[in-house]
Amino acid sequence: VQLQASGGGLVQAGGSLRLSCAASGFTFDDYAIGWFRQAPGKEREGVSCISSSRGNTYYADSVKGRFIISSDNAKNTVYLQMNSLKPEDTAVYYCAADLTLYRRNYCRAEDYGMDYWGKGTQVTVSS
Repeated sequence: VQLQASGGGLVQAGGSLRLSCAASGFTFDDYAIGWFRQAPGKEREGVSCISSSRGNTYYADSVKGRFIISSDNAKNTVYLQMNSLKPEDTAVYYCAADLTLYRRNYCRAEDYGMDYWGKGTQVTVSS
C-alpha cells in the first residue's frame, strides 16, 4: 500500500503548483482522498478532500476559490491544483486515504482515523 505525494516546490506569491497523490496497493475507488498541510510550529490542518465517488469535494475556507481538487481514477491519482499561492500556504502537504465504501459521496478533512498516509511534499511560497 502506498500513497505518494509529489509536485511541491518553491514558488513566488501569486504563482501556482499542482500536487499529485498517486495511490497503489488498494482499491482506489473505495477511498475518499484528503489533502492536509502542516506548517512549522503549527498543527496539521485539512485543506481539501474528494469523495470516493469523486463527485463531492470540500475546501477549507483558507483555500476556497484558489485550490481545486480533482481525480484521475484511471491513474489512481488525485491532484490539488493550487493557484494564487500565498506565503501562508507554505507547509508540508500530505495526502491521505479514508475508506468510505458505504458513504461514497462523503469526504472529510479531519486527520484522525485516516487509513493510509503518504509522505509529504514541501511547498514554499516566497513573498
